[in-house]
Order: sequence, then C-alpha cells, then structure tokens
Amino acid sequence: MRAVWSFWSRPYVATKGWPWANPLHHLLAWGLSVSAARRHYPDTALVTDLAGRRLLVDTLGLRFASVSTELERLNQADPEWWALGKLVAYSIQDRPFVHIDTDVFLWNPLPPDVAEAEVLAQCPEYHHRNDERGLREIGNAFSECGSSLPVEWEWAVSREDTFLREENCGILGGCRVDFLRHYGRTAAGLILQPENAAAWRRVRQKSNMALEQFFLSACVDFHRYHPGSPYRGVHVKYLFPTWADAFNPNWSTRAGYTHLLGDAKSSPVVGRRLEERIRREDPEYFHQCEKVARNVF
Repeated sequence: MRAVWSFWSRPYVATKGWPWANPLHHLLAWGLSVSAARRHYPDTALVTDLAGRRLLVDTLGLRFASVSTELERLNQADPEWWALGKLVAYSIQDRPFVHIDTDVFLWNPLPPDVAEAEVLAQCPEYHHRNDERGLREIGNAFSECGSSLPVEWEWAVSREDTFLREENCGILGGCRVDFLRHYGRTAAGLILQPENAAAWRRVRQKSNMALEQFFLSACVDFHRYHPGSPYRGVHVKYLFPTWADAFNPNWSTRAGYTHLLGDAKSSPVVGRRLEERIRREDPEYFHQCEKVARNVF
C-alpha cells in the first residue's frame, strides 16, 4: 500500500483550515507524520505544488519515494477550498493507497481488514439533518443558477434519513482506486468547473466537509446499490466503528493512531509534546524546522 500526503500551499499561506499554534509545530508534524508511517509503508508519495516541494523536500529534506506537483494547476483556485488539494490527490492515485493528513500519526500499520478494504476511512460521523453542513444553501444556490449537482449528491439529500453520514478523512484510501478516482475527480470538478462559479458565489461559507466527507459517503451509498454502476457493491471499512471510539484513548492506543483534530493542533500542551519528541528523536530536523519557521514565516 502506498502512503500519500498532500500539501496545497496556498490555503496554508492564507491560513485557511484548522491552523497550528505556530509554523514550527506544522513543520514538526510533517516530519513525525511521514517518519511514523514510512516504517510500515515505505512506498511514500507527496502531492503538492512547486512552493510545497521547495518547502517540504528541498528545504526541510523530507524523503518521499515520489513527488508530484500536480497541485500547481490550482494556482487560480479559491484557497477557501482547503480540501481541494486532497481531492485532487485522491483523483490521481493508480494503486491501493492511504492518504494521511499531516496531523495524523500512524504508530502501527493499519489492521489487515482495513488496509485491504475497498474504501477505508477513519470513522463515520453522523449529523442531524437540521445541522446539514450547508447542504441546503448549496442546493439552493445551484438550483437558482441552473447548475447541476452530481447525481450521488442529489440522491443522498433526497433521502429522508434523520441523520446524515460523513466519512472522517483523517485517513482515506482503499483498493478500489477506480472508485476513489471517480469520487475525487467529481468533487474537485464540482469546485473547479467554470459553469459552477455563479452558484458558489451565492454560498456564504465554503463547506469543505460537505465536498470531501459528505460527498464521499454519498458516492459510497449510491454506487453500492445502483444496479448499473461500475462500482456496484463498493463499501467502506473504518479504523474505528464510531466517532466516540476514535477519540477513546484505549481504542486509539490499541490502534496506534493519533489524530490532532481541529483545535487540538493549537493546544500548548500538544505543541510542547511535539517539540520534545522531535528534539529528542531527530534533533537535526528539529533545528532545521526552527530555522525555516524563523526565516520563512
């Protein structure tokens, strides 16, 4: 299995998404995330842009088996869509893979049943339909502009379920790379296609979670049961069966998995532990990160 990371530099420079307490911690996390996973998955890949390659590879010296600058084509895209780089990374994979967020650390390899799954994700998330992650606003905007949402999206929102499911994409991948390419291309295209620009201008807040996590769930469920789909029967396997399990210390310790979700990245305690660990395990990388954080950011 290939371990994949992505870094679209524009949202980071524009401080979109969930920020780290300071640039040093972001750089340290890169080193720890890559070194932890590389012990289990030596076929490592980075999908980034030219600025990202200069920072992570040329300056910090992070080692990947392959580096793609595919995200250079996003130079004119809106950095509010900070998940867009991930979607493009999913869409260009050609072998079984696991995409790992920079704030995720795989201390152990994934269990065989997860690593061999058609689609794998961290855990399911459920949200009450009244808290629908901007889906109604997006639907109204596209309808008013005469634009079309993907058939998987329309099918999912038309259901009368009380709760909407998303797939948490702290890790995301699987063996059905054809399906994952379809999902990634479709989601990225929804953002990038010029004919959708007028609809997106009507949407007040860009819902990255809707495009990445809700749409993945919609694609899985739609194609799993559609009799004419080339992806019929596709299903998702989770590292953790529930959201609560993912953040239960006993479960995460057994799994050998840490995800610094949301504002955990800005915690002073987490920052100190990260600094202490990298200073102890890789002092040369730590000092290089200090130098870069001081001179570049």
